[in-house]
Amino acid sequence: MQEQPEGAELLDAVITLLRDQVVPALEGRLAFDVRVAARAASIVKRELELGPGLEAQARERLRALLELDSDNLEELNTVLCERLERGELGLQSPGLTEHLWQATLHQLAIDQPRYPGYMKALKQLQEQGENPGTPSERKGQ
Repeated sequence: MQEQPEGAELLDAVITLLRDQVVPALEGRLAFDVRVAARAASIVKRELELGPGLEAQARERLRALLELDSDNLEELNTVLCERLERGELGLQSPGLTEHLWQATLHQLAIDQPRYPGYMKALKQLQEQGENPGTPSERKGQ
């Protein structure tokens, strides 16, 4: 039986084709639109590769912060927002700023891994001896 390529591998092939062959052959608005499409495909690829692990980490942080036993990330985020809105949680709450910081870094790892502020934050975490994330996050794929 022949194995099929995974979604991330298929996206990688499409991204490479668009960036290396299609964009150089185009001009103007169409070249711009194809670059945007390639970037969108890159985001989807990173979401497929990093998303499950990052969501699991967020779920664990929220479960500890909110003292809830739910595995539903959407529900946990809703409870977090409700508690923040009611003033039950604030920046002084243990674990909240760490969760917000990690959530921001994880979203940047998917959306904009080459963003200079993100790269600077990763470098600072590495210098502090902290684990800044997965190898894929550090590489900025």
